[in-house]
Amino acid sequence: MGPGLARSGRTPGGGGHCARAWSARAGRGSVNADVTALSRAIPLLAVLLAGTACSKTVLDPRDYAMPVQTPATERGVIVARIATAYLGVPYLWSGSSPSGFDCSGLVAYVYSRVGISIPHNAAQQFRYGTPVPRAELIAGDLVFFDRLRHNGIYLGDGRFVHATPPGGVKIARLDDDWFRERWVGARRL
Repeated sequence: MGPGLARSGRTPGGGGHCARAWSARAGRGSVNADVTALSRAIPLLAVLLAGTACSKTVLDPRDYAMPVQTPATERGVIVARIATAYLGVPYLWSGSSPSGFDCSGLVAYVYSRVGISIPHNAAQQFRYGTPVPRAELIAGDLVFFDRLRHNGIYLGDGRFVHATPPGGVKIARLDDDWFRERWVGARRL
């Protein structure tokens, strides 16, 4: 800063307008009011900042609700309910939409509705999830038949929903001769 600027009270680049505005306010006694308001606000601001600053307190995660996955039983009930909504939809070879389903297309479509992506092929679907003994099936489990050429979604009480020609999407029983004789296994996703 040059010697002339220090004596004149002006800032480099002019600043005349700001100096005039400051002088006009100062003449009305508002400087004292501003200083008083600031002197009251600063301690309050310091308290607020101190209260919201990071603390070194270690929080116990058991004190807070943690996100958890939907249990398989609850998800299975939802899957079974979704699958039964498509009862009567026609069978369509390679179909995977409500306009027509084949067996693995129905399974893939229904599971996609609950956020689980599986391939549109019964043999490939058999690779997903964990094996489940027939006696421990719950709603939503996948059931497989006929050397992995057919599958469906277990509903409970020995019943499952599947898509088949003729008839399209319908409910069958695991104990029906054809399914009992061609049982392969089950998976839980």
